[in-house]
Amino acid sequence: MKTTSINSRRRTPAGAGPPLRDGTLTDQLRRRLVGQPAAIDAIVPYVQMFMAGLSPTGRPAGVFLLLGPSGTGKTRTVEALAAVLHGSEKNVLKIDCGEYQMDHEVAKLIGAPPGYLGHRETQPLLTQFRLSSVASERTPLTVVLFDEVEKAAPSLNRLLLGVLDKGALRLGDNTSVTFENSLIFMTSNLGASAMMKELGAGFGFAKGDLSDTGRADRSRKLAAIAGNAVRRSFAPEFINRLDATVTYEPLTREALDQILDLQLAELDAHLSSRLGSDRFTFEVCPEARTYLLARGISENFGARELKRTIHKQVLQPLAGFLLAGRIRSASHVRIALNESGDSLSFTQRLYDPAA
Repeated sequence: MKTTSINSRRRTPAGAGPPLRDGTLTDQLRRRLVGQPAAIDAIVPYVQMFMAGLSPTGRPAGVFLLLGPSGTGKTRTVEALAAVLHGSEKNVLKIDCGEYQMDHEVAKLIGAPPGYLGHRETQPLLTQFRLSSVASERTPLTVVLFDEVEKAAPSLNRLLLGVLDKGALRLGDNTSVTFENSLIFMTSNLGASAMMKELGAGFGFAKGDLSDTGRADRSRKLAAIAGNAVRRSFAPEFINRLDATVTYEPLTREALDQILDLQLAELDAHLSSRLGSDRFTFEVCPEARTYLLARGISENFGARELKRTIHKQVLQPLAGFLLAGRIRSASHVRIALNESGDSLSFTQRLYDPAA
């Protein structure tokens, strides 16, 4: 069984190197995004076209609709791409469409036109400045996310039609915002309940070992369900402006193990940045890994709760032990499952570099 051993010391971020050499972008995305190769295969060609100067003019560099239930990696895909392109997951212009379910709320995005009450007080959110702020010295290609787009008011969908078609948005003050240097992502849970019904309980987990034929058949069924849901919810002219629609697959046990590894590595980086020379190492035993996965992954939310579970079950106890003086610098902490199986145990030993 697998044991995770972590050395809490500062290391170079995975996205620190130039991501634009042939093959590097795909490799870096695969290290950050687990279990969804179709999403990577759909996105990378559009990034490569932009970097080669071959993207079509007068429209965004790429437009993607990401479908599937919560916790399967839709938002994580966008964050991973931003991290690889710009060095930080925060380099995303995110619009939570749940905040714009009424037509009058859409004015927050583009601002009120001149002559309307409150025109000068209503500052638009989708400005050229905000769009440029999520670019970086590495590349001018920006990442824009419209999260849970199916919740948006009809007026927001009409605005999006212009953006997706011509790569431009006219604000209330008559200025324009260009999206030609942008990748636009829209996430949605459309068809999620039907997908779960097709697969049985627990969409986020692959049931049993499927053959290649079985996986291909499952993928076709999920894509058909998603496509039907999209056609019922969006107008044909909206669908025709999409470059790719990606339906997210159930996560395998191997993928879940890799996600846990990524989350523990993030914890390692956090401890290293905070503790510096007082850093320590830790390892997570196989039984403890199973415990964390069981509590951090659910049928309704997939792997979404795993980070919060690690925070509560690992980081908070470590913080208490540090304050109590029970963890020394240059020591090693072994995290295991206690005898009753209902909590984790933490054992410290001095770290011997020669061991």
